[in-house]
Amino acid sequence: MKIVEEESDETLYWLELIVESNLVQLDQIKEIYKETNEILAMTVASIKTLRNRKS
Repeated sequence: MKIVEEESDETLYWLELIVESNLVQLDQIKEIYKETNEILAMTVASIKTLRNRKS
């Protein structure tokens, strides 16, 4: 799960970078950006749940 979190976060970083460098317009990748954010949020929530269960 931690790897998924790291990779999702890195994907968001690269998406932001390509938008900021004007290689792609945000409108073109808005859905991918949104889905990656959702994956990251679900993963973080799952990690928190697993940590709470261990305690």
